[in-house]
Amino acid sequence: MRTKRTLVIACGALAREINQLKKINGWDHLDLTCIDAALHFHPEKIGAALRARIEENRAEYDDMYIAYAECGSRGEIDKIVAEEGIERLPGAHCYQFLAGQEAFLEMSDEEPGTFYLTDFLVRHFHRLVVRSLGLDRHPELRDAYFGNYKRLIYLAQTRDEKLVQGAREAAEFLGLDYCQVDTGYGELEHSLRRKFEGLRDGEEDNHILA
Repeated sequence: MRTKRTLVIACGALAREINQLKKINGWDHLDLTCIDAALHFHPEKIGAALRARIEENRAEYDDMYIAYAECGSRGEIDKIVAEEGIERLPGAHCYQFLAGQEAFLEMSDEEPGTFYLTDFLVRHFHRLVVRSLGLDRHPELRDAYFGNYKRLIYLAQTRDEKLVQGAREAAEFLGLDYCQVDTGYGELEHSLRRKFEGLRDGEEDNHILA
């Protein structure tokens, strides 16, 4: 009897975390395909990319899961979810489901002028923030972009001193106060375990922070 296969179609920013959760939990029936995280600079294109991946893989898998939140797609991802009958991650963006929705709302209410980093964004800060905004060529634009921000919060999925140092350097570069919140995998883990293990709301997660 053929083992049922599930395809997770994910934002590339979540690839490392999903592969780690797959390994830890023994989800051998799960395959992962990722879409370039740089599409977050063009969220209007995410929907088309998701539709293409679904169509390309429809015949090969028994089930699919979309590892995106709403991600600025203006409802396009939710439209795909409804049309295809495929679940997606909860919330508006990765900061929310990694931190936990309630915790993220508390942080946002406490200081609306907060810039958030995840492990992925720390690793690629120069490419995705500095270079993409032209701050390497025009550092005088920093205050135009970030003048209304007050602090940077690093939402840490792992315990990695190099990433902590990178996040601190990012805060210094942007002229923002630094804060770190150790989230583990947050609701990303809970959502995947609920999907693949039948975990119910309210049951305890591991919230791994490796």
